[in-house]
Amino acid sequence: MAFNSDNLDRIADRFPEIGRDPASVRQRIEAMEALLERGFTMPVINREFGLDFILGLIPVVGDVIAAAMGTWLVWEARNLNMSKWKIARMFGNIGVDLAVGAVPFIGDAADFVFRSNTRNLRIIRKHLDKHHPETMVIEGEVAR
Repeated sequence: MAFNSDNLDRIADRFPEIGRDPASVRQRIEAMEALLERGFTMPVINREFGLDFILGLIPVVGDVIAAAMGTWLVWEARNLNMSKWKIARMFGNIGVDLAVGAVPFIGDAADFVFRSNTRNLRIIRKHLDKHHPETMVIEGEVAR
């Protein structure tokens, strides 16, 4: 099957519309951050951890996969037309997480302290709150 615009349009019609508005982007990035950083709770110490930590236990490859998943947040930020400086900061957070995570044992412990995806979410939230205040969420409800 050739990949031309007609075939791609037919494929796209089979999937539900993915919202590109800022409110939809906010929901997606918050869900991804929760999966990567706070998806599970360690029973004995009640400390939250996520897929980023679990993947970090796999030497090198796991850290690269976690960084690639975190890069998706930066891609969403780019689609929101965020400044190059903010995008660079977000890539810096991912780079630090990747570099420290590559060190055996120390990198795994650092995933509990340095949460690059949470930092990146904070940067995106500040942008959305300033430029798209209608997307603000207060106690789980959309602000009006």
